[in-house]
Amino acid sequence: MKFYRINLLCLLLFALPLLGGCGNRYGVFLLENRIPLLMRANTGDADAQYQLAYRYLHTCRVDADGTVTPLNEKEGIKWLRKAAKQEHAEAMCDLGRAYQYGHGVPEDKEEAVRWVRKAAEHGNATALCALAHYYFNGTGVPEDKMEAVRLFRQAAEQGFPNGMYQLGHCYFKGEGVPEDKIEAVKWFRKCAELGSSPGQHMLGKCYYNGEGVLQDKTEAIVWYRKAAEIDQEAHFELIECYLKDEYVPSEAEIEAWISLLRLLAEDDLVIFIGGKRDEDFWDGLRQRQNQAAELLREMEKSTLM
Repeated sequence: MKFYRINLLCLLLFALPLLGGCGNRYGVFLLENRIPLLMRANTGDADAQYQLAYRYLHTCRVDADGTVTPLNEKEGIKWLRKAAKQEHAEAMCDLGRAYQYGHGVPEDKEEAVRWVRKAAEHGNATALCALAHYYFNGTGVPEDKMEAVRLFRQAAEQGFPNGMYQLGHCYFKGEGVPEDKIEAVKWFRKCAELGSSPGQHMLGKCYYNGEGVLQDKTEAIVWYRKAAEIDQEAHFELIECYLKDEYVPSEAEIEAWISLLRLLAEDDLVIFIGGKRDEDFWDGLRQRQNQAAELLREMEKSTLM
C-alpha cells in the first residue's frame, strides 16, 4: 500500500474520475452515524452489511499534512464478505474486485473471477461488465473477447450505460466482433442520451472525425460540452477545438481553462493508491499532466496574440 502527499483540490477536480469502477472508488466522505447500520448489519441484514462495508472501505481520513489513509479496510472487508456470503450481488462484485487488486485481501485473480461471476449470475449489470473485462483482458480466465462482448451486450440490454459504452468500443475497435463504426455509434448514442459522459465524449469524437456518422464538428462540440460537465478530458477536446478556431468559448470559460490547466500542469499531483494498479495509474496521470502543460503553453500563446 502506498501513501502520497495529496493536493485535495487536484484530487477532486482531476484524479477521482480516473478511479471509477466497482470496488475501486476512493474518496473523502463525512463520517456519519453508523450505529443504525451496525444494528441492522448485526441482525444479518445483507444490504446493511454491504452499506457498512462501503463506508469503511470508501471513507478516508485526511490528516493536516495532506496524508490520506482508509478508515478501516480490514473491518470493511469483514462486512463485505458477510454480505457476499448471503449472495448480495453488489457485495460479491466488490469482494471480487478487492481480490483482483489485493485491497484488504491477498491478490487472487481466480478468486476475483469466482466472486464476480457469482454476482453476474444474479444478473448484476456492474458484475457483467467486470466479468467481461476479465475475459477481454485474460484476467483470471483465458482471454476470450467474444465472451466479453456477449457479457457487455447482456449489461447493455439491461439499459446499463457502461455496458452500452463498452459494447460500442468493441464494435468501434473490431474486438470480439467485426468492426462496425455505425453500430458503435448506435451504442455510444444510447448511453450518451442516458447522460453517460464517456458515451457523450466518444459520440463527440465520432462526429468530429466522421467515424460511423457524417462529419459534423458543430455536433461534436455539442456532445463535448455535455461530456465536459463531468468528463475532464472533454475539456481538453474543447480547448483543442478553440485553438483550431473551431469553437468560440466565453472569456470566463477561457479563464477557467487556463486556471485548470495551470493547476493540473504545475501542481504536485499526488494520490493515495492501493494495490498494484498504482504504477499504471501514476503513468497515466503524468501523461495527462504533460498534456495539460502543453495545452497551457498553447493557450497562453493564444491569449497573448
